[in-house]
Amino acid sequence: MKKQESKNAASHKGHKHEHPRVDISRPGDKEEKKGHDHDEEGHEQEEGHDHEHGGIFGKNTELIFAILCGVALGAGWGLHFVKSLPEWASLSCYIIAYFFGGYFTAKEAVETVLKGGFEIDFLMLVAAVGAAILGSWLEGALLLFLFSLGHSLEHYAMGKARKSIEALTSLAPPTAHVIRDGKQTEVRIEELKLGEVIVIKPNSKIPADGVVVKGEGSVNQAPITGESVPVEKRPVADIDKDYSAEKTIKPEHRVFAGTINGGSALEVKVIREAKDSTISRLVKMVNEAEKQKSPTQLFTDKFEKYFVPAVLVLVTALCFAFLVIDEPFSKSFYRAMSVLVAASPCALAISTPSAVLSGVARAARGGVLIKGGRPLEDLGELQAIAFDKTGTLTEGKPKLTQVIPFEGTTEEELLETAIAVEKLSDHPLAEAIVVGGLERLKRNHKIPEAGSVKGIVGKGVQAKIGSREILIGNLALFGKTLPDELKKQVEELEKGGNTTMTVKSGKDFLGIIALMDTPRKEAKNVIAQLKELGIKKMVMLTGDNQQVAEAVAKEVGVTDAWGNLMPEDKVAAVQKLDKSEKKVAMVGDGVNDAPAMAKSTVGIAMGAAGSDVALETADIALMGDQLESLPFAIGLSRKSRGIIKQNLCISLGMVAVLIPLTILGIASIGPAVIAHEGSTLLVVFNALRLLAYDSGHHNSAKSKKKKDA
Repeated sequence: MKKQESKNAASHKGHKHEHPRVDISRPGDKEEKKGHDHDEEGHEQEEGHDHEHGGIFGKNTELIFAILCGVALGAGWGLHFVKSLPEWASLSCYIIAYFFGGYFTAKEAVETVLKGGFEIDFLMLVAAVGAAILGSWLEGALLLFLFSLGHSLEHYAMGKARKSIEALTSLAPPTAHVIRDGKQTEVRIEELKLGEVIVIKPNSKIPADGVVVKGEGSVNQAPITGESVPVEKRPVADIDKDYSAEKTIKPEHRVFAGTINGGSALEVKVIREAKDSTISRLVKMVNEAEKQKSPTQLFTDKFEKYFVPAVLVLVTALCFAFLVIDEPFSKSFYRAMSVLVAASPCALAISTPSAVLSGVARAARGGVLIKGGRPLEDLGELQAIAFDKTGTLTEGKPKLTQVIPFEGTTEEELLETAIAVEKLSDHPLAEAIVVGGLERLKRNHKIPEAGSVKGIVGKGVQAKIGSREILIGNLALFGKTLPDELKKQVEELEKGGNTTMTVKSGKDFLGIIALMDTPRKEAKNVIAQLKELGIKKMVMLTGDNQQVAEAVAKEVGVTDAWGNLMPEDKVAAVQKLDKSEKKVAMVGDGVNDAPAMAKSTVGIAMGAAGSDVALETADIALMGDQLESLPFAIGLSRKSRGIIKQNLCISLGMVAVLIPLTILGIASIGPAVIAHEGSTLLVVFNALRLLAYDSGHHNSAKSKKKKDA
């Protein structure tokens, strides 16, 4: 299914939250998703088996009513054997059973009919009333008892999946210790204001999104990003700056609500209100994801649309079977009611939603936000993945890789000169030279003072150290003055994917410094895992030259590298892959890669925690900046698709078997109900297995990360 480039990002905004603990059962905002016409958008989950029932006994009222129905049914059946009692004694018990067993069934059926529709509850109610008309009160009561019991147990089982999502809402503590007028005051997190400073005690949960302004220590971010190794945090340079509108805050400064502080006390400046925190947004989006239907669910909805009327026509026809077959009307009617029970697609109605809900909930626990059934299913059918290079397959920042002094120069002298000049520049390459150079030199190494620094656009920088004039730059800066031997070394390094800076002091060339945006440590292992999962084509897209692209591609193991691409070229590249491979994912940061994501089957954003654009643009958001979450997400998707197929086979298979058996009179209402409700519970509990999904690759990647740490 092809997607439209525009996305309704507004659907994620303007929705009022009173508290980050979002009500799991409320309807989501209308949301236009790519490639679908969601006729059911905005509905309050009208698929008859998603209703929550409360009453005089609280949220367990339906289950208690079902039990009371069973008690009355048992009493009526038992009294039937007491000859001295009148017949109305057991009949009274059956009528009581009808009331408790049919209360919620009738309530839902009437509500649906008033809206102009029919659903499974209506079919069950008709069958029970038909049994009563025939005088088969026992069978009717049994039908309502098993149906209501199945319904309530189904809600209980589905509730377990929802609780997995609700658990996210309890991650953030309800109160925070805020510094006001120089004193610590405990307030509810809803009362926190932007810019206020809160105190985070050791080994406690962080109550709000913010930046560290005092203290250093590690924070366990696993609840939000899925990272298994705690992340080191330190204060920002400018504690008075307003960071609430800042788009790029370094991970070492930023903290999220719901994460767990380590052994050091921290002071954090609040940059998001509780209603807008990352955890609140995550829960809201997972809730909304539950409303977005998958291709299989759309198929089952369409199937039911034609199947239910067909069943009603069949049942009506069977009621008049006595006109053709030599049997009383009562027998024909009873057979028709049995067929009505057997043909009700309860299991079919719940088979896909239960699997989608469980899959989305499990993904959220693993730090992956999947926005509904469509991307959950599509992810498991991928044939190709396109990766943005910078920040996705690579670290996203240059690192000093090689220091090559020329004749008569030591490595120490070359680094001293380069660091002295570059520490006065704010260019990313300059920062990489300073950081990498100081790591190579001995600690507290004395660096000479440079002055008269002047940038040469697109070429490099010039400065003075004492009376010496220093030039640091690329080949274009030196032209033909560069010795052949040095030029050859530069060209070899650049073929290997390095960015080179040549250093000249006065008339002497001191040597070459090579930098490179190095591949992520986990990239090679992740690409290998994706190959094992059956992804045939993995393409790296980058604006870097083809030589650099091929060098990185060779190191990480992707199948193809396409370099020299502008943003519009990336869109064309994804469209090309989409045509040749049918289904393709685009993995990027969700900002620069948004147009390419929009054209892919599934858009996947990395490092989405705290990023508005990434959360709104992508179909799937990897909350942490962790590439190893990708095989986990794809493995979970494939498991989900497998379970959805199993559920369809169970539900449709049961209907296919029961209808002939009831038509032929081999199975009556009782056995039909038992088999029918049994299959419904089977598909629900089968779907709940996804909550316990465990990816060996995901765990091994995480354990390896722990070991490395």
